[in-house]
Amino acid sequence: MGGALAPIGRGSLIARSPGIMAPGRDLAEIWDNSSPVIVQGGSLRTWSFANPAIESVQVLLKTPGRPSTPTSSCGRDPLTPLPRCASTVEDGALRTFNAGDRHPRGPNTVAIRNIGQLEFPLDAVVRPDRDDGLAISIASVVTRSETIQGGSVRTYPFNPSVDSVAIILKTDGRPLNARVELLQGPNNNKQVVELYTEDGMDRPFFAIIETPGAGSVVRVVNSAPLEFPLYASVDAYTIGNSYGWPRL
Repeated sequence: MGGALAPIGRGSLIARSPGIMAPGRDLAEIWDNSSPVIVQGGSLRTWSFANPAIESVQVLLKTPGRPSTPTSSCGRDPLTPLPRCASTVEDGALRTFNAGDRHPRGPNTVAIRNIGQLEFPLDAVVRPDRDDGLAISIASVVTRSETIQGGSVRTYPFNPSVDSVAIILKTDGRPLNARVELLQGPNNNKQVVELYTEDGMDRPFFAIIETPGAGSVVRVVNSAPLEFPLYASVDAYTIGNSYGWPRL
């Protein structure tokens, strides 16, 4: 079989042709080419995007190694934004928060609130998602989608060679209410993201979760009622050199 064997989720090996490998964009490159804004503990920062041509933005958050507990929201009125996402990260340097925020049809404001203590600031990058940005890069690596009924749970184990995982959650237009967890060991949460959007088709959730170390499992919980299924795509984003293969 042609192409290089790359280990991905569920402990399997899938043949991928070098000519069609997904880009797996390096997150460090985005940080290097951006000017982060410091969000002190207990404070709120907002970013306004008046240009209606900007339909999605990149939201990247990290700390110097301390815990990170930010919330982010998006709405047309900066005083009454719609609740969107709350994240808890054990180590904000080892596992940064990297997500996309779609806001079609008109100007919007993205708000980041650091609900941690004053001693726990975080660095934030919020910028338009470009043609070669996170949304396109994430969509290019996912290979499957499955339905998760309301109240159901799905788990996705990954072997140690996987450095990060791409996630897309969406609905058929109904509200999206879900919880995404990164575990290492039985019920040992390293990162938790709780999200809500009023329309999971117009505003899907797409993110990159970093999975350093062995035993990484991504768990997706559909917190909505049974009548509100969601569609989840979870797949390897970048692969390291644990087995001697090059990074995607």
